[in-house]
Amino acid sequence: MTSTLFWIIIGAGAVVLLWAVATYNRFITLRNRADEAWSDVEVQMQRRYNLIPNLMEAVKGYVKHEATTMERVTAARNAAMHAGTLAEHAQAETMLTGALKTLFAVSEAYPDLKANQNFLELQHELRDAEDKIMAAWRFSNANVRDLNTKLEHFPANIIGALFRFAKKEFFDIDDAIEARVKEVPKVRF
Repeated sequence: MTSTLFWIIIGAGAVVLLWAVATYNRFITLRNRADEAWSDVEVQMQRRYNLIPNLMEAVKGYVKHEATTMERVTAARNAAMHAGTLAEHAQAETMLTGALKTLFAVSEAYPDLKANQNFLELQHELRDAEDKIMAAWRFSNANVRDLNTKLEHFPANIIGALFRFAKKEFFDIDDAIEARVKEVPKVRF
């Protein structure tokens, strides 16, 4: 009887140990996926940041007296490139989007610029980059959600706390989308 109880305890201990190892490995996977997803967001944002100087060059020759608009775009791009936290990124991206909308609104007053093939191509690439950024944000937030949910589920939360896995912050897409939709550029001539 004693040896049977011993083997039951050993078996139960082995099951708990295997569960703990599997749970730990799942947390590692979820954390790495969330980090990778954020890296994808940064790659897409960098792609957009790299397009902006070319766009500015294409516009510069046509809108010489729109220096304020050009400065706003440059300042917004710099702020977005140097944002540290997710909140700073969200705020800087909203500011950059608004500045770019103003630039495109200004370009409407210049028929030669609107017809410039280089400008049109850059505008198309920028829209494509914006779409890819939004998709990357959604993917990143889905991975953050999975990690955060696992950290809250019992009994996995015990392993999470034991090994100090931390929740990740969501990128507030709703605010960014709302700002993109609601912000109306102000154009002065």
